[in-house]
Amino acid sequence: MEAIKSAHVPAKRINVIDALRGFALLGVILIHMLQYFGYSTVNTHEISRFPLLDRIVQILANNIIAGRFINIFSFLFGLSFFIQMDRASKKGIDFRSRFLWRMVILFVIGLVGTMFTYMDILTIYAFFGLFLVLLFPLKNWLLIILTGLILSGLPLMTITGFDNITLKKSVPVSYDMPSESFSKSEIAEITANENEAFNNRTFFGTAKDNLTNKTKDKLKFQFALSSRGYVTFALFLLGLLVGRSGFFEKVSIRRKKNIILLAGFFIASVVIEVIGKIITPSEPINLLMHISLGQQVPLSSIVTSTLNDLGSLTESGILVMGFIVLYQTKAFGKYLDILSSYGRMGLTNYEIQNITGAILFSTWGFGSFFGKLGFTELFILGLIIYILQIIISRQWMKHFLYGPLEWLWRSGTYMKWQPFTRRKTINI
Repeated sequence: MEAIKSAHVPAKRINVIDALRGFALLGVILIHMLQYFGYSTVNTHEISRFPLLDRIVQILANNIIAGRFINIFSFLFGLSFFIQMDRASKKGIDFRSRFLWRMVILFVIGLVGTMFTYMDILTIYAFFGLFLVLLFPLKNWLLIILTGLILSGLPLMTITGFDNITLKKSVPVSYDMPSESFSKSEIAEITANENEAFNNRTFFGTAKDNLTNKTKDKLKFQFALSSRGYVTFALFLLGLLVGRSGFFEKVSIRRKKNIILLAGFFIASVVIEVIGKIITPSEPINLLMHISLGQQVPLSSIVTSTLNDLGSLTESGILVMGFIVLYQTKAFGKYLDILSSYGRMGLTNYEIQNITGAILFSTWGFGSFFGKLGFTELFILGLIIYILQIIISRQWMKHFLYGPLEWLWRSGTYMKWQPFTRRKTINI
């Protein structure tokens, strides 16, 4: 008997990477659900039907989910970049120009996603992807230095302005308003008009606002008020560096080392947490507010913020290595591998999350109902959507080589329609 299969078969994948991507998207949808996918202003009635459970969900979100899972998603983007470049190089192909065009397509996909929710991060990923191509030829030690500088707090100090950094432990914020500020009646009228405009907003009105005002606010937060955007790029570089190390190619045969690495991340996380508590001022300031108002910022606050970023990275490392260790066990591996289909369709599933969130929480959708749900209901609803996506992804990948957006992205990359369906094996 001989099996004749389609010659168009995707390159051999490392399943644990796909499963990790699917795992990362669990945290992404949960935190975005708790944030109403950026449509939180429709939640005019804060009703807590399950106070204790809501509090537990809040603690879980703040200490385990927020920032950690999107870190993993960003890290895997840098890793995937290396894998694509490396595999093309082994075939004697310079993939850099193709990858640049690939980022242009991703940017367009991100713009469409932003129309539904400004929280879509793909446009920023596409922008950073351009720099990855430029930095790819650099030696590892140069990339390590660059990553270290980003994670050292240097971007945050630059944003703050070195002249505004003080050694004082506490600096009061000034709330002086400019002389041309609005009166109370004018502010009330503007607020009423904004609320009326918001309540009557259509999809196209929301899309326009997301692509303009909300995007400006997002970019301002990411790059002008915090180090969040710079940390994301550092994660891209870390993904590239880990890819060069061949870690995931050897991950299945280094199980003891994986456990040691897990312990190392845990110890590092504890150390960073302890140091942070020691140096954090008794009366911490609102760093974002001080920076936005051009106020002086205590150096201790910048150091604390940097430690928080590093702590978030080590906690993401705990999640990654914990997942890998469990993935390699017989008891949990077969269940966690279910996420690999979800991860292979990561782009499609990410955008479906955003579209679903917009439909649920926007004023042109069902925001008048879902916008009033408490944290517990939102958390459960997020899990239900995630499980449904897993089921659909597994069935989809049985019949198709790629997810819908992955196929369009791949076809656009090569400017040629790529094979889509799986051809059945023909036995002779």
